[in-house]
Amino acid sequence: PMLSLANAFSAEEIEQFHERVCKGLEIDHVDYVAEPKLDGVAISLHYQNGVLRQAATRGDGATGEDVTSNVRTIAAIPLRMQRHGQAPAWPASLEVRGEIYMPLAGFHEYNRKAREADEKELVNPRNAAAGSLRQLDSRLTAQRPLAFYAYSLAADSGVPGSHLEALQLLRAWGFPVNPEVRRVRDAAGCLEYYADIGEKRPSLAYEIDGVVFKVEQREQQEILGFVSRAPRWAIAQKFPAEEEITRLLDIDVQVGRTGALTPVARLEPVFVGGVTVTNATLHNLDEVRRKDVRPGDWVVVRRAGDVIPEVARVVIERRDGELSQFEMPQQCPV
Repeated sequence: PMLSLANAFSAEEIEQFHERVCKGLEIDHVDYVAEPKLDGVAISLHYQNGVLRQAATRGDGATGEDVTSNVRTIAAIPLRMQRHGQAPAWPASLEVRGEIYMPLAGFHEYNRKAREADEKELVNPRNAAAGSLRQLDSRLTAQRPLAFYAYSLAADSGVPGSHLEALQLLRAWGFPVNPEVRRVRDAAGCLEYYADIGEKRPSLAYEIDGVVFKVEQREQQEILGFVSRAPRWAIAQKFPAEEEITRLLDIDVQVGRTGALTPVARLEPVFVGGVTVTNATLHNLDEVRRKDVRPGDWVVVRRAGDVIPEVARVVIERRDGELSQFEMPQQCPV
């Protein structure tokens, strides 16, 4: 399975994660491997005798989409593995996982050419990478400036006992590995790395939405194990959500398949976290009342976890006169 990662949004959550790891391992100190969390598309690459046989997306975690023909067009992904230096031979069968992404320079250059040709521009690098990977014609994928970083290795034999050593082995076999990968110690080391990458973020050649910490020793990973959809030995610390101010034009009501009513904010279009947002969830009537959101208000919109747009709060000092409270419909609006 291609599992998800648990998310942390504060230093306290990283400290709690570290405490759980120490408790689970019954030790006082833990080494982690820290790496930037690229905002791209996770990919699973299967190699037989050093030759790429299949590439698949995450899908639902158990079954992904076969994108082998498109992945073959990405120059950073070896079609045949290579041995550099004193690297050992690879096992007959192995799986390499990593992230396919679109570097910012390639993204901006692609959009420049699209503007000149009066063609549709890409919205943001993440969506661009996902859309490029799912093209029906691999010749179109080949025209997109996609790149790749490997971040894990799985095989029946020959896998080092340390995650950092596994990454070094992947590099020796011809796979690109992020140069920002670093070993850190305990929660303090994790938080120092998070702050360091946060400072570097504007100058990086690609978009990231946080950092990932993984327990370094494979034996310790096996002791800690998994919860239903995520490993207990890894966590992603996300950067704060981006926020912008816009006007709330109206509140519509969506009717779910069970009859549940969900108020949805209709917004003046605003660019937040790489996408143009026109709608945002208001969750339920209690939430509308708690935030005192009214049609006509100026509101702060954020992308929670950099994904789902939501109305964070009302800019009350910009409220113009008496605005009517929103009321749920008494009859089904559909």
